[in-house]
Amino acid sequence: MKNNMKSQDGFNRRQFIGSLAATGALAIACSKGSSGVKADYKNSTLLEKAPDGVELTAGVIGCGGRGTGAALNFLAAGNGLKVTALADTFKDRVENCRRELKAQANNDVPEENCHVGLEAWQKVIESDVDIIITATPPYFRPMIFDAAINAKKHVFMEKPVAVDPVGARKIMASSKKAESLGLNVVTGTQRRHQHHYIDAYKRLMAGAIGDIVAANVYWNQGQLWYRTKQSGWSDIEWMIRDWVNWTWQSGDHIVEQHVHNLDVGAWFMGKYPVKAVGMGSRQRRVTGDQYDNFSVDFVFDDGRHMHSMCRQINGCANNVTEYFIGTKGFAHTSSGHAKFYDEANNPSWEYLNPLVDGVAKEPLNPYIQEHVDLVAAIRGGFQIVEAEQTAKSTLTGIMGRISAYTGKEVTWEEMMNSDIDLTPQGFTNTDADFRTRFVMAAKPPIAVPGAEGRG
Repeated sequence: MKNNMKSQDGFNRRQFIGSLAATGALAIACSKGSSGVKADYKNSTLLEKAPDGVELTAGVIGCGGRGTGAALNFLAAGNGLKVTALADTFKDRVENCRRELKAQANNDVPEENCHVGLEAWQKVIESDVDIIITATPPYFRPMIFDAAINAKKHVFMEKPVAVDPVGARKIMASSKKAESLGLNVVTGTQRRHQHHYIDAYKRLMAGAIGDIVAANVYWNQGQLWYRTKQSGWSDIEWMIRDWVNWTWQSGDHIVEQHVHNLDVGAWFMGKYPVKAVGMGSRQRRVTGDQYDNFSVDFVFDDGRHMHSMCRQINGCANNVTEYFIGTKGFAHTSSGHAKFYDEANNPSWEYLNPLVDGVAKEPLNPYIQEHVDLVAAIRGGFQIVEAEQTAKSTLTGIMGRISAYTGKEVTWEEMMNSDIDLTPQGFTNTDADFRTRFVMAAKPPIAVPGAEGRG
């Protein structure tokens, strides 16, 4: 059977988190609700390993650090799993990924299945793999996802899933097509596959802190990596190698990284915000055209607020957490823990790892858990499709970014109708862009709020 339930507002929460009766897996369904997702979690345990079954092959598109890591996570998810094809814009990344898969997982990808170039991804999708693992820069994901679904492939796609409103809506449309074709899609929001987040959500929905009235979400950390332009690199090669610093490639870090916290915020609040007013600035960044920090006030249709803060500057206070304020206390979550407090600020609940033979058992790495859940769904005949919900979380970040860049209030309705497309003028997504050494007409300006802003 397939889990085809979703909330009335289209917030699709297909979360395969358990085990089949015959194989030890159980699907957890979403109930319908006008306020958003209300998952009916049962007493179950996330599988530590995907059930055995038919051999599944995967092709990797985007062979950098995250793509290579995702491929290794897939191979660690269970038995009968192989990576048989690779593609990346750059040869060195394909070669490194191939070496790592062989060294760490004894997975040998045939040389004839290793493809290089801006258009190399098409060869992987055209191959006979069952699953596409894509971890390209986010700009390319809507195009690749659509092609993968049209080719009837299951997909693991890293977050965020787009960089602009046009791309986010394309993901939503492709997601609906995936649902209709019975395909499975997991999207790199690994907090939705972690024991303590799932347990915390279940308790919050049961009223552990009363009604949730507001939220604060944070991702403040030090400077992220960057690449200095090398002699012989075209502008396009540099931007793709340095992708995390360019808005058209990454969406800016409020989208690329902070999407995790925004996703948890929407998940726990039960809906997506309808408008945003934000601010931010560029003070320390070495390359690219992005901001270093954002602070955004998101407002929901019922009047509740969610404050979002993210920063990538060395030597500052770090904080990667979420807070949910209720009428009877508050909840504090992060990638490593979940803890609740009552109205008097006394701890009322804390997630603790389960005891096995008297010893606390560490849950499975959530980056592997995502692939366990994906493979279990494929082999078990259930369906998990996360693309639409992650597209909406991505669009939330985009809404906040555009507000900060322009200084204006930006609404969800505007985003759902916006024609903002960050593709550089003249860029065609083909190998010809490299061969002709494509050059941007001018260095992209840094956004200045209050002036004519750019998305």
